[in-house]
Amino acid sequence: VNKRQITDLVDQSIQINAHCFVVTADNRYILICGFWDKSFRVYSTETGKLTQIVFGHWDVVTCLARSESYIGGDCYIVSGSRDATLLLWYWSGRHHIIGDNPNSSDYPAPRAVLTGHDHEVVCVSVCAELGLVISGAKEGPCLVHTITGDLLRALEGPENCLFPRLISVSSEGHCIIYYERGRFSNFSINGKLLAQMEINDSTRAILLSSDGQNLVTGGDNGVVEVWQACDFKQLYIYPGCDAGIRAMDLSHDQRTLITGMASGSIVAFNIDFNRWHYEHQNRY
Repeated sequence: VNKRQITDLVDQSIQINAHCFVVTADNRYILICGFWDKSFRVYSTETGKLTQIVFGHWDVVTCLARSESYIGGDCYIVSGSRDATLLLWYWSGRHHIIGDNPNSSDYPAPRAVLTGHDHEVVCVSVCAELGLVISGAKEGPCLVHTITGDLLRALEGPENCLFPRLISVSSEGHCIIYYERGRFSNFSINGKLLAQMEINDSTRAILLSSDGQNLVTGGDNGVVEVWQACDFKQLYIYPGCDAGIRAMDLSHDQRTLITGMASGSIVAFNIDFNRWHYEHQNRY
């Protein structure tokens, strides 16, 4: 395993979390941010070798997100920074680099600059199908931009929802935002607040099923919970783990949930969204 360790040091002021890492659709490359030189970097997952360093921000890069992929593995990458801006990049699945041209991979240019935040950007989600980027700063409302850089609107959370920390957006147009102190909101991309809830957990990871119908959450309590995304009805609670949950992802077929734990272990859960959808329909 040592050959695949990444030993480059991140900036000491950065709190490492799941937002600092993005894996390409083919699982062959990992993108990491938080470095002191204001870059984010691309590494081979097979060898751990550094393959590209990308500059563009005026301060430390604090979060990364990847869109769904096109045929060939191309996708959008969005980087958010302490400089209060976001940059939209293009990942070439063919050349395995940020940018279209392998000859200019040393200095790729972002496709768009997204502005409007007043504070450090802490979370972002990008949906290529909708052509939208939703981002949250340390304080203030979340913002909706087009992938060309136009600011469309602010998503003003309910009272006490001031500090966004996690965002997930579905191609159906649902935008789930987790704020500090266990507060969740579901917005339409037009800015309408559809639902809200408060849970007794410090949530560290959220994700939506591929159809956007189900929300999965996990946090310091070590419990994975499944919710109906549209109204936050609880569908299932998994047995608790013996450590807090720090990161989550779904397998491509949506049948396995992988969680990264505070203890350093990785736990896999069987998950069946169809079952809960069917049961819920019958019950109501």
